[in-house]
Amino acid sequence: MTEASSSIHLVVPKEAVRLRLDQFLARELPTFSRSRLQQLIRQQLVTLNGSPARPRDPVRSGDRIEVNEPPPEKTNHQPEPIPLDVLYEDEDLIVINKPSGLVVHPGAGQREHTLVNALLHHFPKLSGIGGKERPGIVHRLDKETSGCLVVAKTDVAHRGLSGQFAARTVEKIYLALVAGKLRKSAGTVEEKIGRHPVDRQRMSTASRRGRAAKTEYRVLSSSNEMSLVECKLHSGRTHQVRVHLQHLGHPVLGDKVYGKKNAKAFPRQMLHAWKLGFQHPRTSEWKNFEATLPNDFENAIKSLPPPFSFARQA
Repeated sequence: MTEASSSIHLVVPKEAVRLRLDQFLARELPTFSRSRLQQLIRQQLVTLNGSPARPRDPVRSGDRIEVNEPPPEKTNHQPEPIPLDVLYEDEDLIVINKPSGLVVHPGAGQREHTLVNALLHHFPKLSGIGGKERPGIVHRLDKETSGCLVVAKTDVAHRGLSGQFAARTVEKIYLALVAGKLRKSAGTVEEKIGRHPVDRQRMSTASRRGRAAKTEYRVLSSSNEMSLVECKLHSGRTHQVRVHLQHLGHPVLGDKVYGKKNAKAFPRQMLHAWKLGFQHPRTSEWKNFEATLPNDFENAIKSLPPPFSFARQA
């Protein structure tokens, strides 16, 4: 049986007359991410007074808007019995401690052996909002980054979580092992991040079309050779932690893209999504999660002086 599409009908009130269509929808439909709303508009699945709309169309009092959510596409990826370190699971979502080396979803360079393949084996039905290539995937971690990652099982959970990521209310704390000793023990980096003007595989703070990004950092322990840094993200730009730490002059150790001079000593970039916190999309309860450090990361920081230590959980 094929799942039916759903429609949302809205009437523009007087106080919203100065807004653009995409702004109005983002305000009225917080469970949809901005990118998802723009995608629906581009696909002509949003009408304004019965006609296909554009994101910048102004709305007027009394305008009638219809948003059509198509049924999710069925994924064609094969389930694979890849072990998962599950931190939490219920009927709405699952939180895992992703190992380094595991790609989150299939793409042009890899069609199998991904987290999506593992999830489909663990739980056959995932949210379809991300499309057939990314079922359940609300946010991503780089292949070499380990740590906390939440996946939606239902469309309602997916919209709720996506809305929180878009609103920047999700707590995201990373641990990074970086080259050298930082001059300041704590600080904030607020440098815009965009595609590198020459190397399209990289992100950069020098991009003319960069988008606002903010990272708070705190040095937990350091030697002359390296430092363990806690990073709290207030935005979610691609490669944000790696780019901002490189901007400080202390790239992540093992990073072959942003820290080539320091990449040889480590087989992967030493970055770990340590803590994740969000409001449960169904119960509204605040949930906190912490991902145990992987062996390679834990061994790497043993040479650093106390008082900070991260004992493995039983």
